[in-house]
Amino acid sequence: MSSMSRARFLASAVAVAVLLVASGNVEAGRHGHGRAAHRHTKGLRPGKARAPAVAANATSVEQGFARWVRFMGGLEHSVFQRALNRALVPTTRVVVVDKTPGAGDFTSIQAAVDSLPVINLGRVVIRVNAGTYTEKVSISPLRAFVTVEGAGADKTIVQWGDTADTVAAGPWSRPVGTFGSATFAVNSQFFVAKNMTFRNTAPVPRPGALGKQGVALRISADNAAFVGCSFVGGQDTLYDHLGRHYYRDCYIEGSVDFIFGNALSLYEGCHVHAVSPQYGALTAQNRKSLLDDTGFSFLNCRVTGSGALYLGRAWGTFSRVVFAYTYMDNIIIPRGWYNWGDPTREMTVFYGQYKCTGPGANYAGRVDWSRELTDEEAKPFISLSFIDGLEWLRL
Repeated sequence: MSSMSRARFLASAVAVAVLLVASGNVEAGRHGHGRAAHRHTKGLRPGKARAPAVAANATSVEQGFARWVRFMGGLEHSVFQRALNRALVPTTRVVVVDKTPGAGDFTSIQAAVDSLPVINLGRVVIRVNAGTYTEKVSISPLRAFVTVEGAGADKTIVQWGDTADTVAAGPWSRPVGTFGSATFAVNSQFFVAKNMTFRNTAPVPRPGALGKQGVALRISADNAAFVGCSFVGGQDTLYDHLGRHYYRDCYIEGSVDFIFGNALSLYEGCHVHAVSPQYGALTAQNRKSLLDDTGFSFLNCRVTGSGALYLGRAWGTFSRVVFAYTYMDNIIIPRGWYNWGDPTREMTVFYGQYKCTGPGANYAGRVDWSRELTDEEAKPFISLSFIDGLEWLRL
């Protein structure tokens, strides 16, 4: 094996190991086995390596991630250990992005992201000064602990215009698909965004148009929070793909399925605005199994806009969405929910309302397979415990 091949193999091994073992520690922590596992690894490799610096107020999940680094640092394979020593340097810094050359550290958000260590273990704040940044941004899986903070959602905008049928550059010339259409894609844990607008500039498609999904932001990782952000697009605006997420005081605009995915997410104090000229759907939640701990909960939100809007469509067989203490304008279709053309899903979905207000909140016309929740039924959906927020959320 050549030296170049060995280097590539080592880099791949580090990446895969980080993802697999870090995930295991998170799950262990959630099920109460994290401490026992920690004792076991300490007994095997006492005092071999120091953990990277972790803030004193780090959550249990963050501490578990650091414990894994200590475990890996104790391995006897010196080449592997040296690679980790180079890659796992904790970073606690602020970088500034400004469109004007020389006014900040970088002129694009992606350049700031690319400057981070391949495996990032310290909180890095990317401060994005006011301006419209026309670029496509992606944060790779191992660049954890990234905060992107704008000067205000009305002042700091990142935008792009891909749709599902946009053909990717390169020799393959294939459409990027809905997943690849995202203006801003997050694939790493512990991401935070504040006071930013994420926009897909593709226009609202005509009813029934194919390949016109245009994602403004896709979040495909656990432990993410968004505060004071705006997500603006036409169809499929916010791809709430995977993981536990928290949205507070955000604005979300779109027409069809403009909040969709299979995450476990709490939307608190958010304004959801429909721009469909005819018919639309607010959510398309993709829970596929009764065992999946996923779903969307909207707490103290507002639903406004134009057209006629379903509260949700049953993308997943066990789709789960709840609206609590939410104001609904008169754009809500009285039936409220759509079964995705599959009547069997009416027996497996979980769609509920709890103490909602406004002309669109009248439960009398709802489909008989949705429910008006009791106090006891609503309780799991109306606090941070819905997303295990007390374990990992720190804003």
